[in-house]
Amino acid sequence: MNNLTPRPLTPDAFSAYGEVLETSGHQPIAINNGNCQRFSDLVSLDIDRSGKAGVSLFDAKPYADPLTLRYVERHPLGSQAFFPTSTDPYLIVVAADSDGIAVNPVVFVTSGYQGVNYHRNTWHGVLTPVVKRSLFVVVDYIGEGDNLDECHFDNPFIIDFSAVISR
Repeated sequence: MNNLTPRPLTPDAFSAYGEVLETSGHQPIAINNGNCQRFSDLVSLDIDRSGKAGVSLFDAKPYADPLTLRYVERHPLGSQAFFPTSTDPYLIVVAADSDGIAVNPVVFVTSGYQGVNYHRNTWHGVLTPVVKRSLFVVVDYIGEGDNLDECHFDNPFIIDFSAVISR
């Protein structure tokens, strides 16, 4: 099996796969008599006209270390944005595309204050909390049609995240 090591999630390192959603680098607008800072328009949605953007909640169980990466998925009908509701770090797995096949997976670990928006048709791993059960707000395509492709690896990858995440 091949080993993958998570690295910190940064906008530059992730730009080929999507957007990192975070407040740093964005100018907030004070609202609610100055008691709240609004960070607007952090994600560029790309949704096929046959559907609509929908907001869902995903309640995800944590994965054990080390994690075996057997497959990735992608969504041809729209981008997919994930916003954690806690400050726990989680893993982000993405892969390049080679003629419809996922290749060269890369693993990132979030700071705990970051979300991501995967570009449409970007190969990515499943939602991967690793500290505890976590709730995520997800904005993605809702509508007719097949919006899920999976690519299974002939040789799974092992992700050891013990060095980058304390539980």
